[in-house]
Amino acid sequence: MPSRKLFLAGLSAVALALSVVQVGAETLQGALTKAYQNNSTMNYNRAGVRVVDESVPLAKSGLRPRLSATGTASLTSDDVGEIRAGSFGIELQQPIFDGFQTANNVRQAEARVRAAQAALRNNELNLLLDATSAYMDVIRARQIANLRAQNIDFLREQLRSAQSRYEVGEGTRTDVAQAEAALQLALAQHATARADARSAEAIYRQIVGEEPGSLKMPEPLTKLLPKSIEAAYALAFDQHPALIARAHEVDAASFAVKVDEGALLPSLSATASLSATTGDRYGASTDGHSASVGLRLTIPIYQGGAEHARVRQSKESLGQARINVDVTRDQVRAAVASAWANYFAAIENVRATRESVAAARLALSGVIEERDVGQRTTLDVLQAQADVITAQINLVNAQRNVVVASYAIASATGQLTAERLGLPVTPYNPKEHLDAVKDKWIGLRTPDGR
Repeated sequence: MPSRKLFLAGLSAVALALSVVQVGAETLQGALTKAYQNNSTMNYNRAGVRVVDESVPLAKSGLRPRLSATGTASLTSDDVGEIRAGSFGIELQQPIFDGFQTANNVRQAEARVRAAQAALRNNELNLLLDATSAYMDVIRARQIANLRAQNIDFLREQLRSAQSRYEVGEGTRTDVAQAEAALQLALAQHATARADARSAEAIYRQIVGEEPGSLKMPEPLTKLLPKSIEAAYALAFDQHPALIARAHEVDAASFAVKVDEGALLPSLSATASLSATTGDRYGASTDGHSASVGLRLTIPIYQGGAEHARVRQSKESLGQARINVDVTRDQVRAAVASAWANYFAAIENVRATRESVAAARLALSGVIEERDVGQRTTLDVLQAQADVITAQINLVNAQRNVVVASYAIASATGQLTAERLGLPVTPYNPKEHLDAVKDKWIGLRTPDGR
């Protein structure tokens, strides 16, 4: 029968759309590689770490010498005559002791750099997971749009069949109206599906940096899957970069307390200066030279209580940083549990929805045959077709969720990195910039020549 042949052809097309891999399609690994290299947010975060790197030489400058030169010139005229004067001097200041503030400032800056580097690794986890989700969302949206398009073809044939049966007196106008209504709904759903596909492609372009071409359906990331959820927790607590960043933030906060306490200690600095003066006072020369060397000791006694307030404030900040470690640990644990549950639920959903698709297809075939012999109505066929489409979309969603959840487990356990995934990229090494600037005494150019 024509309608049954069309139905079987539609099923073949659906199977082909869900299983065929196009030659030259972009792989997930290729998309992740491009995202790692091109993502503007990731490049922004890397620049932020380089900004934090400069806090190390800034902190080290606290005990470095300061050299300055001064010069003056003046002309004074009165009833007696003119006075010309000028001077030039060089002054050297060398801090000797500042209550250990510089040493602790350096340690604090280094801890902040380590925290920023760990946060950058956490951003990398998030980026690669976002890119995976964007990749799978495009595949899902395109498959759903394709299913909606095939549904339109099927419903158009049902409308023609209903009209033909009505014309020969085997059907009713209600059958035709029901088929027409189902077709119009399918057209609206197809338009929505196409819009969803364009939206998914736009997000992909934002994250990966290129428009998505043909995409290849990937396999779940089973190679990084822990053996149990307890092993996943242990792995996450040991190496997740968000937790490492929080630990370094605690170190930075503890050094900040010591810096503020150092403001209550004595400070000692040495000074040396050399100056020359030249001038003419009513025709008489006033040239001369002078030099001086000295020590300056400052012992703070009371400055209005500001230093004491800063110490208390920094101690509260330290307590807050320690609490934040627990907050982040709970967040990591929740992320692991959620990803783990979603992964195994998605696997079960794939199995169940595959059976659902097979059952719905069989039911549709039977309903069509029964309709053709007068035992079913057009509405029964339309409902059976809707069940097939729903089951197929559920399968597409479940397949997408399996892949994304497997990568989410890797992200939640801190393993979703370019190195662990084997991406063909040179991993960004923030230590290179730090090594280039941490001991700089002078220079306005950045390591890349700006």
